[in-house]
Amino acid sequence: MTTGALEWSVATAAMPGETESGDRHVFCQLSDGVLVAVIDGLGHGAEAAAAARVAAGVLEKHAGDPVTVLVERCHDSLRSTRGVALSLATISARAHLMTWTGVGNVEGVLRRGQPGLTDEKLLLRSGVVGSHLPPLQASVVAIDRDDLLVFTTDGVAQDVARSLPVRGTLQGIANGALARGNKGIDDALVLLVRYRGGES
Repeated sequence: MTTGALEWSVATAAMPGETESGDRHVFCQLSDGVLVAVIDGLGHGAEAAAAARVAAGVLEKHAGDPVTVLVERCHDSLRSTRGVALSLATISARAHLMTWTGVGNVEGVLRRGQPGLTDEKLLLRSGVVGSHLPPLQASVVAIDRDDLLVFTTDGVAQDVARSLPVRGTLQGIANGALARGNKGIDDALVLLVRYRGGES
């Protein structure tokens, strides 16, 4: 799917034996870019899915807020649930910047599209959104044409995100990553966002 200077795709699978996944994604268009998030409801099954739906609703309603404020809003709304792991980013197409933060174990990697540049990894903070929220701090990184943001839940092997190709069709890359990395013992989700901007 394509939105302005960005294109994105997602691949997801519920844990074998479950009818719904506790892993969920959010993609909201903003005035100058997007908010993108991946939510992993603790555990699996109906209760995990319910917690993830609550968090997604909060993010969609308040998508224009700063990322740390969004995490705090989710935390307040999730106190009666089992909680979630959450990683999220806002991408500004005009400023060529990405602001991101994460609590729990939803891995985030920015694969650089240009040769010779070093990939960025999201610094995750230990905690559970809805139960124990650590001090929050967002990081800001510059983005350039063909950079690829990868979010993966803990049902996906960690090395998958860091070895994905940056070229090719996004849905094909996402499907291939899920096929290779799905551990089969939890819900699994791979979300990809490619930045197609870069011109000032």
